[in-house]
Amino acid sequence: MMEGREQRRRPRKLLRWMAMQCLCSGEQAVRVDELAPANGEVELQANNAGIQEAELSLQEGDSLNYEEARALLAKVEYQRGHVEEALRMLNGINIPAMIPDVKISIIRLARAQPDSGYPPMSLHSVNLIMETIYLKTIALRDLGKFKEAAEQCSMILDVIESALPEGLPANFGYGSNFNATICSAVKLLPELWKLEDSPPEALSSYRRALLRNWNLDAKTIGTIQKEFAIFLLYSGCEACTPTLRPQSHGSFVPENNFEEAILLLMILLMKFNLGRLERDLTVMHHLTFALSMSGRLKPLATQFEKLLPSVLHSREWMYNVALCYLAEEDDLTALNLLRMILRFGEDSSCIKELLLSSKICSENGACAEEGVSYARRAIVSLNGGCDQLEVVADLLLGISLSHHARYALSGTARDTQQREALEVLRVAGKKMQPRDYKLLYNLSLENAEQRKLEAAASYAKKLLKFENGSELKSWLLIARIMSAQKQFKNAESIVNAALDQTEKWCHVDLLQTKAKIQAANGQFKKAIETYTQLLAVIELRTKNSSSGKLVLQGSKDDRSRETETWYDLALVYLSLSQWRDAELCISKIKAINAYSPLAYHATGKLHEARGFLKEALGAYSTALDLEPKHVPSLISAAVALRQLGGRPLPAARTFLTDALRLDRTNHVACFNLGLTYEDEGVVHQHLKLLNVLRRLLF
Repeated sequence: MMEGREQRRRPRKLLRWMAMQCLCSGEQAVRVDELAPANGEVELQANNAGIQEAELSLQEGDSLNYEEARALLAKVEYQRGHVEEALRMLNGINIPAMIPDVKISIIRLARAQPDSGYPPMSLHSVNLIMETIYLKTIALRDLGKFKEAAEQCSMILDVIESALPEGLPANFGYGSNFNATICSAVKLLPELWKLEDSPPEALSSYRRALLRNWNLDAKTIGTIQKEFAIFLLYSGCEACTPTLRPQSHGSFVPENNFEEAILLLMILLMKFNLGRLERDLTVMHHLTFALSMSGRLKPLATQFEKLLPSVLHSREWMYNVALCYLAEEDDLTALNLLRMILRFGEDSSCIKELLLSSKICSENGACAEEGVSYARRAIVSLNGGCDQLEVVADLLLGISLSHHARYALSGTARDTQQREALEVLRVAGKKMQPRDYKLLYNLSLENAEQRKLEAAASYAKKLLKFENGSELKSWLLIARIMSAQKQFKNAESIVNAALDQTEKWCHVDLLQTKAKIQAANGQFKKAIETYTQLLAVIELRTKNSSSGKLVLQGSKDDRSRETETWYDLALVYLSLSQWRDAELCISKIKAINAYSPLAYHATGKLHEARGFLKEALGAYSTALDLEPKHVPSLISAAVALRQLGGRPLPAARTFLTDALRLDRTNHVACFNLGLTYEDEGVVHQHLKLLNVLRRLLF
């Protein structure tokens, strides 16, 4: 009989020992094999009888009540991997009935003035109840019941907010797991709502975590800020403006996802620089994405400049800042930064810097020769190492040579550079992948500029087929090539097809090209209708852009496009001898920009059409004062000088030479320069220009 009684006492002692270990361990994930004896005398049973016996054993020990016993045994079951059984035991605890006592206890413990008549629960008991709710939360999560888990997790935070609206005192819960449980609940709640696919609740949980005082350490706050910023950037959920506590005058309140994410990421960067958090380079990556998408690259450059030297290598730092300035169209600053990198770095380790420098220079005629040098250095450094990068380097070399040819001092040098540009692009074409759209585009463009229109059209058609009509600039290119071949009907059909396949907001370039094709074909009334359509689209884009309803890259150029459209329309009216309509168009240009050379050139054309050559020449001179490189004004001024007589031929020749230097394919300038040489009696120059003109036109 004594032996039977001793055997019954063993499980009670063991379970009491396990319960105390759970209470005193200070860890939520203690391994079960650490709790059980080494010899494995007793094994907890998952059946009802075993659980009931365990509960009775613990209650008989006078150290734990019924709820505490179930909670601790549920923890053991969870640690053994019996999640459903743990949840069944937790469901047997009437947690809502204990919440009022928990709130009162937290209030009195926080004030350190417990009522002697109604003593609060001990911090130990409060912590055990919080851990029980948290255990139920993660059990529900593991079973895929994310909404119920989130509701349980929210209960923990609701208790704290209800008891302490101003937040937890600094030292509250010291010496226990209370703060660790609260911290875990704060971090887990938004993750549960994300798993439930409830973005608004996740958003609210993140803000709740950051806007209230939960006694979180700096690392935890930083983690939540980063995760919240990532959620704002990539979740696809448009957040409402946060309702913040009263702010001081002038404080910034974010108005959308990107602004709020940028604010959070900038706060993290500030903490990194102050040494309050360990540096995390991914924060800079996310900030780069956010500022790039919002179009604010200058502030991004500023953030890169504020980074401490140890965060990024100096070369990587300068390269990233250069990218920011380049995106903001500050090419010179970007190029200067890249020059600094290339001045001190080996070419073999600076391939991307060489390629980017060449790209910038290729788009700036004044630096085209420098771009050629960078591209050649990149090709030498690659030395057959990567075919794809070699194709890029060849492409940039071809573009740079083509641009450099425009500024050649002699015709021989220009022809040499043009031939080399085309040859380099052809070589790149042999190395390219089956569909390198950019290379095909530049091959077509270079052939078109050299008036090799059949080859240009062939490349353009191949490009259009590969892209399946997805790129606007490819439609425009083939339409302009067809127009240069005098195939005006085909060119207009191509533009109409592009108009059918593109959004209305992208119709500006297409309508402008269509109107010019119609005017070149003598269809002036149709051109007027197209220009009217174009003006309506520009006006709509401008209104929507200014009201913030539409954000389009290039919308800032709509005013200049409007000016060009009124100018082209004025020239069409002049072709129809409709002087008043032409005057109205000129007044529209001056209303947009009173100092536009287009307005004065159109005024000169109006005077010239009426037979007032001196007034016309005066208007052309004013246009050239405003823009010395305005090619139409240079040509018109030369023509007016020839028509006025008095043999001012050197001045006319100078104007036309400058015009051809700026636009070497301008057949009007070439024709008039030939006539000027004929007037001067320079026959060989006249014949040479006739050959050039024949090549341009046929």
